[in-house]
Amino acid sequence: MYRVLMPVDTEEDRALAQAEYVASLPDAADAVEAYVLFVFTEDSEDLPQEFETFKSASRIASVRRAAERLEEAGVEVTVLEDSGDTEVDILDEAAAYDVDSIVLGGRKRSPVGKAIFGSVTQGIILTSERPVVVTGSES
Repeated sequence: MYRVLMPVDTEEDRALAQAEYVASLPDAADAVEAYVLFVFTEDSEDLPQEFETFKSASRIASVRRAAERLEEAGVEVTVLEDSGDTEVDILDEAAAYDVDSIVLGGRKRSPVGKAIFGSVTQGIILTSERPVVVTGSES
């Protein structure tokens, strides 16, 4: 079984692009296992206030839509959630589930934006010992 970690944020288009990539892997329905990860952070300003009380990854629209797309393709899906430092959590989950690759949803950012705010994608690419695939967004 080929195991893939798919960390998603609240952006549905990126999550769907990641799911499309995973679903397009050879023999995905029979040979791919996907772990969809959502990391709750202190500064998750994108989340509605009601999620503060019942933080659950399955309540996040991007997680649900990505999982649904993978299930439609016959891919076995497990939804994971964590809280804390996104980059560290992604690498820890990749190691814990011994995934074969990490599929990230990239976004366009200027070099200055990356320098000021950092980039989880860039950090994962530079520090992971596993193959990393970066998709765009569906639109």
